[in-house]
Amino acid sequence: MQKTEIPIFFTIDDSYAPYLGTALVSMKENASREYSYQIIIVEQDLSRENRKRLQAEEEPGFSLRFVRMNAMPGEITDREENRLRCDYFTLTIYYRLFIADMFPEYDKAIYIDSDVVILGDISKLYQIDLGECLIGACPDDSIADVPELVSYTEEAVGMERGKYINSGVLLLNLKKMREAGLGSHFLRLIDRYHFDCIAPDQDYLNAMCRGKILYLDQKWDAMPAKGRQPVRDPQIIHFNLFEKPWCYSGVEYEDHFWHYAEKTAFYREIRTYKENYSEDQQRSDRGCLNLLIEKACTIPEAETTFRKMKERGARIEL
Repeated sequence: MQKTEIPIFFTIDDSYAPYLGTALVSMKENASREYSYQIIIVEQDLSRENRKRLQAEEEPGFSLRFVRMNAMPGEITDREENRLRCDYFTLTIYYRLFIADMFPEYDKAIYIDSDVVILGDISKLYQIDLGECLIGACPDDSIADVPELVSYTEEAVGMERGKYINSGVLLLNLKKMREAGLGSHFLRLIDRYHFDCIAPDQDYLNAMCRGKILYLDQKWDAMPAKGRQPVRDPQIIHFNLFEKPWCYSGVEYEDHFWHYAEKTAFYREIRTYKENYSEDQQRSDRGCLNLLIEKACTIPEAETTFRKMKERGARIEL
């Protein structure tokens, strides 16, 4: 009997290959063998050596497919409003917005950022019924205790408190996304308005999919959060923003990361990276976080925001 295939997407550039390796090892160890898994890695400038090391994780029922995507529509350029965490530009964060159009053979899929460890059975996430919703996702707990960022999601993006989702783990209703024209709608918005954002792909997804989001249990996107109780029974741990165990010690859930990282061909490289993470890099992280908060305070005052354009009658939501 042929097993049901579950498509799971990751998007990376070469620098994130080591952390994808860790994510793949954790996924394999915990996934139900009642399904087969097609891992599609949409990549930008992935080296031959890193591809070989990732391919070493293939086994029956767990296959990898690499899709090179270095070009994107001209509207997506290295502008300040298109940068991740306010400090760097990478096309890979936008690839998830085009999965529905790029892969018409799939009607449903999972998208996951590569800075994760997967402790649960990923097939259980796939089995969740999306109904008429475009995406399933968890509220972004990484910003919940930062008043400036919460205010930004309400005043600039137009999301109710606690409803702003994190785009690092997505259950995708690809059929409905194609029917709604999500990819082309995104291109129209970015070309016309160039909304300033603190999390470009994430802000656009929130604004476009508002009202058509299935909110998932937080265990599917558990993020480190100082001063709050950890998520009970996390199924996916997402080392979001600057809370990376390969940069800092004392990060919540870090033991899970190192448990799986040690089993990869990248382990020595990851350890060396952490050992050499400099004070200048840490200072840069702190500066970027401050800039993120500063932007969150100023963007809502801009003439053009998602919320203001919607209030003026522009079509933002799908």
